[in-house]
Amino acid sequence: MRRISVSLILLSLFGCQAIYAQGTTATISGTVVDEKKAVLPDTAVSVLNESTGLQREATSNSEGYFAVALLPPGHYIVRVKRQGFNSAEIKDFVLQVGDQRSISISLYPAGPAESITVVDETSLVHTSPAVSTVIDRQFIENLPMNGRSFQSLIVLTPGVVLTPTFFGQQGQFSVNGQRSNANYFTLDGVSANIQVSGSATLNQTAGGSIPGAAANGSTSSLVSVDALQEFRIQTSTYAPEYGRSPGAQVSLVSRAGTNDFHGSLYEYFRNDVLDAKDWFANRSGLRKPPLRQNNFGFVLGGPVLLPRFGEGGSAVV
Repeated sequence: MRRISVSLILLSLFGCQAIYAQGTTATISGTVVDEKKAVLPDTAVSVLNESTGLQREATSNSEGYFAVALLPPGHYIVRVKRQGFNSAEIKDFVLQVGDQRSISISLYPAGPAESITVVDETSLVHTSPAVSTVIDRQFIENLPMNGRSFQSLIVLTPGVVLTPTFFGQQGQFSVNGQRSNANYFTLDGVSANIQVSGSATLNQTAGGSIPGAAANGSTSSLVSVDALQEFRIQTSTYAPEYGRSPGAQVSLVSRAGTNDFHGSLYEYFRNDVLDAKDWFANRSGLRKPPLRQNNFGFVLGGPVLLPRFGEGGSAVV
């Protein structure tokens, strides 16, 4: 009996395939052809992350098709090489969370030029049929957000409607007519629907159907704005890998460090000196209410240095 148990444990550990984070990585696929649009099999394709040095490689099949999956969001360089042809390169290829991009690359017979840089953006096609909106890092940094929570940006997605929150319905927004507790949140591929009610009454929060929120109802307890890289909201026709809830699929991705150390200091300043007096307070002869808010901090990112093994992964503090 013990031998059977040990065998089952070993089979479960080594006999199964690796499981990766749901919906947080991107995929590049496409075809390689020559100048006459004939497919080129056995062509080497490499995808390099400019910031972290992550590199993935693939080889086109007999139909000239290739696919490179499990790519974290970032800026990439795509290189294509084949003997007898000039190599091709696509620089600053941007991948966002959950992207599925398809490209077509043409190689030309070897000549004076050693490589060709592809700059034709029309060859880059989004193959996912999902209706979605991506909020990237630059957009987050340039918008003032009350409470420093990204949830105020969710309403920018078409089909999202804010809903009142009370004891029986604690979700904060609905999508395309779905219930407010039908939205599914993930952080780096892990479920963030972890909110559990402290009440003895079994309502929608008992099953973890809404995301974990802070005491003030914000999403800052999931991930801070300064640690958030970007997020994607899919409202309909998303892939079968997304499930559990029929509403919006909100995929959050935290920031990752690079091979170089970098950081920043910030302060978000609000003061009544810079504000106009409220119209109703002015009409009633009341004083302008005081407002003093100074939110400051820092962000530091870089490689993780291990004393014995050299440089390892990277992280953001």
